Amino acid sequence: MNPIIKNEITKRLLFANGQPISGQQLADDFSISRTAIWKHIKELEDEGYGIETIKKKGYVLTSSPDSLQPAKIEQHLKTERFGHNIHYHVVCASTQPIAHQLAQGEAPDGTVVLCEEQTAGKGRLARAWTSTQGKGIWMSVVIRPEIPPTKAPQFTLLAAVAVARAIEEVADVRAEIKWPNDLLINGKKCTGILTELQADVDRVHAIILGIGVNVNQQQSDFPEEIQSIATSIQMITGQPVDRAKLVAHILNHLEVYSDMYVKHGFAPLKILWESYSCTLGKRIKAIMIHQQIVGTALGITDEGVLQIKTDDGEIHGVYSADIEIQK
Repeated sequence: MNPIIKNEITKRLLFANGQPISGQQLADDFSISRTAIWKHIKELEDEGYGIETIKKKGYVLTSSPDSLQPAKIEQHLKTERFGHNIHYHVVCASTQPIAHQLAQGEAPDGTVVLCEEQTAGKGRLARAWTSTQGKGIWMSVVIRPEIPPTKAPQFTLLAAVAVARAIEEVADVRAEIKWPNDLLINGKKCTGILTELQADVDRVHAIILGIGVNVNQQQSDFPEEIQSIATSIQMITGQPVDRAKLVAHILNHLEVYSDMYVKHGFAPLKILWESYSCTLGKRIKAIMIHQQIVGTALGITDEGVLQIKTDDGEIHGVYSADIEIQK
């Protein structure tokens, strides 16, 4: 079956808000037979969509599965570019290499790769990322800003604000940003962000922004070794979250903040970032490859560099590190 037509039929059913959609009208619109439309409907039913056939009126959507199919995301999009080119996979090793490959071609700004399950998900420093089937958001976004490569790391901070805002809107729970790339709820990790680059010396071709959000997991869905430090939105709220709606809200904010950054720099986003930070003012340990710095996190610069004041009064600028908040 044609996946493009199936996605369009799904969109029609979703946007109809319970009103019947004529099978003949669908057949005419897509220049295919009524039988072909019926086969698409049956395929959607096999995927978990509840569809009722009303004689002489058409098809009515009565229920839909919790999935990240493009039509379900597009239902909530308010963007001009982001999320209008979605590559959806039920299972893949990782969304990042797929997005890299698309970015090397003609993938437009705002292209999204997402899946229901990753078998080899990764985080910063090539760490493994557990990607439970149908429980989280595992996606990569191709962004093509006209900026020099030195500015690219700030997109990690920008993305953290976008995800925090989206979680607050959709689930009514506050996530805090732990510099540079984690989001925590009640002190436990729910989101990781991985920023990778395709660039020349003086120009970014594409930023590949990997975003993993723990949405509807239970504690038993996590490996035992991280159960004490990981959480999901549902574990906090006690309610399941519409993952497709959350993806759309993340993309809505990503587009706005990306455009804001290109026009005005990081300064206006810095204010938003600081409002969600759980790092500032805290005594922290910054762990880098060749050294560790212990001190108080003062803030971040307009370039996104973390400022740490050590006990001797010296202020250190940290560009990249693992952060431990000291008790």
